[in-house]
Amino acid sequence: MKGLAHEIERSATMGAAAVAALIEGKQFPVVEGRTVTFVFRGDVDEVRLRHWIHGLPQAQPFHNVPHSDLWFLAIDVPEGSRMEYKLEIVKRDEHRLIQDPLNPNVALDPYGANSVVYTAGYAVPDWSLHDNDARPGEIRDHEIKSAAFGETRRIQVYLPARYRPTRRYPLLVMHDGEDYVRYAALKPILDNLIHRLEIPSMIVALIQSRDRLNEYADDARHAKFLAEDLVPQLESHFPLVGKPSARGLAGASFGAVASLAAAWRYQGFFGNLLLQSGSFAFTDIGKHDRGAVFDPVVRFVNAFRRQPGHPAEHMFLSCGVYESLIYYNRSLVPFLQKAGLDVRYVEANDGHNWENWRDRLREGLSWLYPGPLWMVYE
Repeated sequence: MKGLAHEIERSATMGAAAVAALIEGKQFPVVEGRTVTFVFRGDVDEVRLRHWIHGLPQAQPFHNVPHSDLWFLAIDVPEGSRMEYKLEIVKRDEHRLIQDPLNPNVALDPYGANSVVYTAGYAVPDWSLHDNDARPGEIRDHEIKSAAFGETRRIQVYLPARYRPTRRYPLLVMHDGEDYVRYAALKPILDNLIHRLEIPSMIVALIQSRDRLNEYADDARHAKFLAEDLVPQLESHFPLVGKPSARGLAGASFGAVASLAAAWRYQGFFGNLLLQSGSFAFTDIGKHDRGAVFDPVVRFVNAFRRQPGHPAEHMFLSCGVYESLIYYNRSLVPFLQKAGLDVRYVEANDGHNWENWRDRLREGLSWLYPGPLWMVYE
């Protein structure tokens, strides 16, 4: 034990007042190199750290300073990391998961919010924040008549600043696009990267599914919806380039599976794929251990690995080192390269979450859709 945690241990021998004085005015967690020290104050029986770093014990107990309400824990986390977590508070028979009351940093997701610690070397990217100099694009509601699903589906469409019907624009279709807007700062990122000439002015279709775990798991209807309903109707309504090289799919987790599966079923239709933390579970022998919801995913990925074909010209893949999916994503890269695809793959010290996906968007978008800045300097 070292750093602040060691000082707390030492101060504990001098009494609770000495410990209180030691932590007075500090913002927690305290990061010292690779060591992160968490502190909690409260009249409870136990405190545990609940985090989402695959490979580490999922519930790590805090230590109590004798004769006080102060609890602390020091752990080792690599530099350049984001770590989302909650505190498990135990009082008699009651167990509660809460955000860290001493930490103002939170990350939102569809299930609520988690506390976040940033280790040395990590900073929230400036290009993901609102920039007053970047003219804002617009998000419009739009409807698609779907023969594949036998219904009309509502989507949203991002139109760039200075949008003109007389120009033609590349198209990107984002699975869970509304969630990317809510939790991964997609709109300011698009506004900023277009303003900085890192990507061209482009149109982005933001699609959602009410049944994503089924529709995104290599559902033939979903692939048909994208290629035969969505894209043709968008091309008839908006001034799109209309070529595979200017057309792409994107998504995270099951959304990445849906993107790859649709491009595989309609080879030559989508030129670009942005795949983040893909749930690309497969088996070489035996059965998988991820539950029945993954059965169609495993069937698809196994079939894809047997006969990949050429689903797209360019693929950008990213995954967090702290994800249980890292093995599948790493394994896919040399396989895709051997199949002749142009692949860029990046990893980050992060988990399976929206801010990890946010932080990779600049590199992914600018590589798949390079703007004037990159075309001049590369």
